[in-house]
Amino acid sequence: MTTSSHRLHIAMFPWLAFGHIIPYLELAKLIAQRGHKITFISTPRNVDRLPKLADPNINFVKLTLPHQDNLPEYAEATSDIPYDKVQYLKKAFDGLQDPLSHLLQISSPDGIIYDFAPHWLPPIAAKLRISRVLFFIFPSWAICFLGSSSSAMINGDDQRNKPEHFTVPPNWVPFPTNIAFRFHEAKKILDNAEVNVSGLSDFVRLGLAILGCDVFATRGCFELETDWLKLLGELHQKPVTPLGLLPPQVSQDDNTIIEWLSEQNRGSVLYVALGTELTLSQEEITELALGLELSGLPFFWVLRTTYGFELPDGFEERIKGRGLVWTSWAPQFRILSHDSVGGFLTHCGWSSIIEGLHFGHALFMLPFQIDQGLNAKFFREKMVGKEIPRDEQNGSFTRNSVAETLRLVILEDQGRVLRENAREIKKIFGDRELHDRYVDLFLLYLQNYKTG
Repeated sequence: MTTSSHRLHIAMFPWLAFGHIIPYLELAKLIAQRGHKITFISTPRNVDRLPKLADPNINFVKLTLPHQDNLPEYAEATSDIPYDKVQYLKKAFDGLQDPLSHLLQISSPDGIIYDFAPHWLPPIAAKLRISRVLFFIFPSWAICFLGSSSSAMINGDDQRNKPEHFTVPPNWVPFPTNIAFRFHEAKKILDNAEVNVSGLSDFVRLGLAILGCDVFATRGCFELETDWLKLLGELHQKPVTPLGLLPPQVSQDDNTIIEWLSEQNRGSVLYVALGTELTLSQEEITELALGLELSGLPFFWVLRTTYGFELPDGFEERIKGRGLVWTSWAPQFRILSHDSVGGFLTHCGWSSIIEGLHFGHALFMLPFQIDQGLNAKFFREKMVGKEIPRDEQNGSFTRNSVAETLRLVILEDQGRVLRENAREIKKIFGDRELHDRYVDLFLLYLQNYKTG
């Protein structure tokens, strides 16, 4: 870890989703540990839900989210609302433009690290001569896949307006790859290209955020994605600075979960978690539950949903002693670090993949949205996991496809290569010194950079 006599003041402004806020907070902690000042900006309820930090270099600032008729009063993050309401959250988020502008004027940070959503922020920061860093929390291959340039994303020049256009690698990728969406994933991606009630599409937001940045920061490293990082800079004609993978710290708190895991055999438990943002349908919950039951494997399933669900009749009684369903927050990184865990069934969110491979766990991949399908393809190419088969058209899966995939990777010889490769790639994902050096290089860049 390095420090510098040139102390920076960095503002950070993530999108209102905890899948974005938490990586921003991890980066904030690493920057603050090096002696720099952080102003971390979000809404009151989101700040109050973050872990309590004692670092005097981090100052949390709360900006009140403007009222929206189509949002409940408590809704300040995507996890508070169903997916179809997120467009109203974006509209409310745009109402933070004036208070954020005032905050930047009076606080005068050296730079601001911002997310894809505030398309209006770069011109404000440029006028105030504040350096602008776009930190997009998805991996570089996902960003490269979305558009051939920022202007193409803003103006729709790529002419990809049908799902099948996203099921093959785009023609601007110059090297061999099989990374592309499945048809049912592509249909969901096209939703992000549609204008919503905020007046913009997500593609346009991202394009404007890229166009207005001085530096494009990614949660990645050259050891994993050299070709994609190089392509990212070429497509958007911006300096690209990887930040490393930003693995979180393992909490040592003891609780009921850790006690249960400690009673299981070493490497025997399948950890199942599909993220904090995803709401499964009743059919998906039923098929996943019965698939876990049919597999015969011990499992710990974190099943978080805001909108109600029912497990199959008699399921919890039948799996008693072998499996546990947990319906509230769980310390994922701590769980994955436990000796009893032997595999990870994941939705392929980038944070979850980073955390699973940090400990060398083979992945059982069940992607649903945004970058997750591309991530599954990337790590299938790396042969560190296996995707659970689904219907190509509608994305449905069955209990049998779940059970057969789990048994293949955990119990059968065919899964040995996947398990060995996952342990091998841990050398990259679990190397904290490597990822610390990326943060040092990023800060050195910012200290030497002068905004125009």
